[in-house]
Amino acid sequence: MCGIVGYIGHREAYPIIIEGLKRLEYRGYDSAGIALFDGTDLKVSKTKGKVAELENRIKKEITSNGSLGIGHTRWATHGVPNDVNAHPHYSNSGDLVIIHNGIIENYASLREELQKRGYTFKSETDTEVLINLIEDVKIKEDVKLGQAVQIALNQVVGAYSIAVFDKNKPDEIVIARLGSPLAIGIGEDEFFIASDASPFIEYTKNAIYLEDEEMAIIRLNKEVKIRKIHDDSLVDPYVQELQMNLEQIEKGGYDHFMLKEIYEQPSAIRDTYRGRLKANQGIIKMSGVEDNMKKFLNANRIIVVACGTSWHAGLVSEYIFEDLARIPVEVEYASEFRYRNPVIHENDVVIAISQSGETADTLAAIKLAKSKGAFVFGVCNVVGSSIARETDAGAYTHAGPEIGVASTKAFTTQITVLTLIALRLARAKGTISSSDFRLHLLELEMIPDKVQKALDSDAYVKTIADIYKNVKNFLYLGRGYNFPVALEGALKLKEISYIHAEGYPAAEMKHGPIALIDDDMPIVVIATKKGHYDKIVSNIQEIKSRNGRIIGIVTKGDKTVKELADHVIEVPETIESLTPLLTTIPLQLLSYHIAVMLGKNVDQPRNLAKSVTVE
Repeated sequence: MCGIVGYIGHREAYPIIIEGLKRLEYRGYDSAGIALFDGTDLKVSKTKGKVAELENRIKKEITSNGSLGIGHTRWATHGVPNDVNAHPHYSNSGDLVIIHNGIIENYASLREELQKRGYTFKSETDTEVLINLIEDVKIKEDVKLGQAVQIALNQVVGAYSIAVFDKNKPDEIVIARLGSPLAIGIGEDEFFIASDASPFIEYTKNAIYLEDEEMAIIRLNKEVKIRKIHDDSLVDPYVQELQMNLEQIEKGGYDHFMLKEIYEQPSAIRDTYRGRLKANQGIIKMSGVEDNMKKFLNANRIIVVACGTSWHAGLVSEYIFEDLARIPVEVEYASEFRYRNPVIHENDVVIAISQSGETADTLAAIKLAKSKGAFVFGVCNVVGSSIARETDAGAYTHAGPEIGVASTKAFTTQITVLTLIALRLARAKGTISSSDFRLHLLELEMIPDKVQKALDSDAYVKTIADIYKNVKNFLYLGRGYNFPVALEGALKLKEISYIHAEGYPAAEMKHGPIALIDDDMPIVVIATKKGHYDKIVSNIQEIKSRNGRIIGIVTKGDKTVKELADHVIEVPETIESLTPLLTTIPLQLLSYHIAVMLGKNVDQPRNLAKSVTVE
């Protein structure tokens, strides 16, 4: 989950690398480091903490620059976050330098073998083992750096994306990937390397995304050569044009990326259904679904695999697919699914959901499902990502870059895509009437405007946040379509404020959680008028009789809950299946404001990273 950036060309490397690390810091911020080579001196600077701390240190430590450099921002796996374990790492000779995202699973045995050969290690990391293995191969086999990297990687078990250079050959960087993303930006007589395209978007629109088990040798004034790691076969590079722009990855006047992305949801949802939804004509058109309609219609069941917020979106889709299209659905944590020998049939459809398209467990679940003959459909945000390439078909959410670690617009745009798919299948199967189908389409088309109205509650939500910012526990309750929203609301609060929170189906409150309720426990209850309203009002009365403090998320104009709750936050009315797109908005705002009031780093919560590319 670390961030990698590198440059080789005619510019000064340092400004490009340090700004690139700032943009990649959402991938990890335990420590950061940089290596620069000016043709004579190799300068390495690294530190525990964030990129800003590295920047301050570099001002004191590095005076010379150069046109070759690599940088790294770390999410720790092997070895605690400290200066020594921070990347880059270099070989015993000091000639080879590496940055690495991933985990080398057999590093302990490799380390032991290298120690027998006289190698010493300063850090606790698997990465330092890898760079010394590469050096050992280079010396023993008397081969060039690219060949040494290739031979060494055939000896390791695990996942990686790496960038390596030899200070004795400053016109070359060798990179490779297996399981962790890596992109090459192609400029005029210059090359950029990064975990995603954001570090080089202002310099070039042309990029190559390495596939798994590929490596590239990047040399100045020459074409990039890409090879398969295991069989040495050449690969024709596919250069694609980037769609993002610099403005999309800046804060745009907001205090935090998370708040910007919360407020981007009306436009993000509209962009997600743009060109797919024609409500007035009663049409949904999605090529990934249309081209594979028989697969969906003949499916015995749909299996959704995802992690975190995407898993919650999958839970919402379970209600949507079963309710509208009458297709059985199972929603699985990808991290569990891949290890429990699941029963998968050839007529199953597996839907894999991931914002980044790089989630390691979800990728592994996809490969397992494909090996069993299932049809795999991807829902992700990042064009050209690993999941987009690995699945049989799919649909992008078109949410635009999401930089804040706590997902917001990813959740609502994923639900939007899944709703479109469910409605299209329902129409094809005849499980929804023409009038009901048209109603759903018209309501979905109006959702962006209704989300905008839901955002109008921001100031009031902020006053509620101020009241409850110092509590130790929260409980979130919902029923039906809004039970997953309760889970998502609790996750958001945990992620960024570090307050313990749990989400439950409202009816399950009596089976344990009710014991926690007292006048110090705020309970957020999603109580829209659509779906089991009377039942959830009864749940609220049970909470009130035990002195629970109730924050109600209600349909505009609600009077019953307003009389019972301590606070009510209104959202516009819509049909039941679309309520999650509205009820999640005040929960995102509540978590955001509490975290800000507590002085937390909203965009970079502790111990978390945006893209979980390791197990």
